Amino acid sequence: MKDFKVSTLLIWLSLLSALLCAGALTVYQVSWGGGFDLAAVLILFFAFFIITFFVLYFIYNPFVFDKVKLVNEELKKVIPQKEIPDTNFSLDEIDPITQLENEVKKIAQERQKELEHLKNLDSYRKEYLGNVSHELKTPVFNIQGYVSTLIDGGLSDPTINLDYLKRADKSIERIIHIIDDLETITQLETGSLEPEYEKYDIIAQIKDIIEQLDMVARKKNISVTLTKKSDKPLYVLADKFRIRQVFVNLITNSVKYGRDGGKTEIGLSQYDDEVIVEIKDNGIGISEEHLPRLFERFYRVDKGRSREQGGTGLGLAIVKHIIEAHQKTIGVKSKVGEGTIFTFTLNRSI
Repeated sequence: MKDFKVSTLLIWLSLLSALLCAGALTVYQVSWGGGFDLAAVLILFFAFFIITFFVLYFIYNPFVFDKVKLVNEELKKVIPQKEIPDTNFSLDEIDPITQLENEVKKIAQERQKELEHLKNLDSYRKEYLGNVSHELKTPVFNIQGYVSTLIDGGLSDPTINLDYLKRADKSIERIIHIIDDLETITQLETGSLEPEYEKYDIIAQIKDIIEQLDMVARKKNISVTLTKKSDKPLYVLADKFRIRQVFVNLITNSVKYGRDGGKTEIGLSQYDDEVIVEIKDNGIGISEEHLPRLFERFYRVDKGRSREQGGTGLGLAIVKHIIEAHQKTIGVKSKVGEGTIFTFTLNRSI
């Protein structure tokens, strides 16, 4: 049924009532009154029309408008104020019941979307807890095995005691890294870890990081280079320590999953008041189905191979949160067999 105006409804009802009354008077005059009196019929018609209109209006108003307002008040108790439809209706507006019905349908649709979103969040939460448990379980079981072996007599065996203690120490370091990374992400998400902005030369920072990761890259025979060949500094306004974390995570990942003899290039360009950073490699690449979830905590494209390569599985999640804490975004493009490109921006400083 299409929407209609209240005034239109009342007019039609009043006309119908007036016509019936005028018709009855006409029949009475012709049949028993002795003659047809047009003036009397017209006067009765208009009088009855006006009376009927106002009677219907004053009946309609308390039983419909007021009831809609009551429904509105009840909705206010459970729904945010901004979502409640306006109930200051007038005769020139669409039927309030129809309008309220439309608004309630909109609210129901929004609630359905929220429920689906909450279901997805619950699914991610369960997966996240499972990943945390798995990541911590592996080093804990390793430590338990090493310690049990040492207690059962291995401590007095010089061929294994020192080796097992070193292995246990590595597993402890892994647990500490996972906890530190989780703490960092939590602080970034809650806003308790605000970026400490400072002006610094990003070119000098990248060169320092490349030098730091040189040995790691050499082991895989991968070259890491800065494409912007310039002796002039390029200043940005950012948290130097956190942006260093971003570069180390992205470059390290690029080297880990790069090809033997491959390359990783860091490009810098300027656009308006921003510096665009691009980290590009010609490694194994990432299939398109994994890209939407790439920055989730503990999400791994190849779980078995990723754990063999080391790391906590939180690196890219930390990268995303650090960039977002700077009010920026990070994007990724990749193609299997061709390589991956990570792109983000920072505010340029003069």
